[in-house]
Amino acid sequence: MAIATTTTTAISGVSRSSSKSVFRKALDSMISARERQARRYVNGYLLSLDDATLAAYGYDRAELERNSSLTSAF
Repeated sequence: MAIATTTTTAISGVSRSSSKSVFRKALDSMISARERQARRYVNGYLLSLDDATLAAYGYDRAELERNSSLTSAF
């Protein structure tokens, strides 16, 4: 008589890829915050350029000003 043993790491039908660890959530939050910070920095620099330069690069000052007010924390 042969005995077969099987093991599984799945927990009650919950897929491992759908649940994030605490460290992964923290890392995702940190990355998101840094992306917002970079966007604010670049937007501030773009607003310091004159209208002709912005137009040459395909930006609109009014749109940049709207975006800067949307990303403000206060």
